[in-house]
Amino acid sequence: MKIGVFDSGIGGLTVVKSLLEHALFEEIIYFGDTARVPYGIKDKNTIIRYAIEAVEFFKNFEIDLIIVACNTVSAYALDEMRESSACPVIGVVEAGILATVNALTNKNSNILILGTKATVNSKAYENGLKERGYNNLESKATGLFVPLVEEEIYSGKVLEATLEHYFKDVQKPDAIILGCTHFPLISQEIENYFSKKSIIIHSGDAIVEYLENEFEFTQKYENPTLKFFASENPDALKAVAAKWLSL
Repeated sequence: MKIGVFDSGIGGLTVVKSLLEHALFEEIIYFGDTARVPYGIKDKNTIIRYAIEAVEFFKNFEIDLIIVACNTVSAYALDEMRESSACPVIGVVEAGILATVNALTNKNSNILILGTKATVNSKAYENGLKERGYNNLESKATGLFVPLVEEEIYSGKVLEATLEHYFKDVQKPDAIILGCTHFPLISQEIENYFSKKSIIIHSGDAIVEYLENEFEFTQKYENPTLKFFASENPDALKAVAAKWLSL
């Protein structure tokens, strides 16, 4: 299979990393809308317009599936993308909800949802989990984590201070949903803050779990073809991909 992975910028590379680790696809085409990142502070109609433009971009390739690695786009624009696309479109929010349900049999579990302001305001995770009987939910917009990750600040005093800023009044959760694809790069520090007693729901791993549940994969592709595209400065995206994916 040939797939397209769409993200507002570079964060979706953490989803690509999970896909590569499980060797599910023969070819992966990544498109990051780096000229217009971040999406997390934009209004719904703008997010939808950008998302439909991404579908148009992928029409240049004969792909079998589009994975929306951006939580904000998954929360606001998935239906519109599906209407515009000739192939299936799968988002990380629905995958993250499924992964959370599979990880937590106790519906009274405390769940902390982290994301951009737009993702949190959409209540996509909250509504999906409430429909499945989970009500002990707390959502927190943690947008400062995004520039820290992009500055490659994965540990240290600045990150520690930011964690304290966001989490000082948060009850220790049973599970933490990383509702932004940047956040897996600091997941270890988030785990440490809560004494490693919380289950971490990672968008990349959740997408893999969702795909394996929905599709039958008959072979592994250990050396898939990778192509990276960006709406601005594609060389910078490729440099980050080489570092994050150990290419």
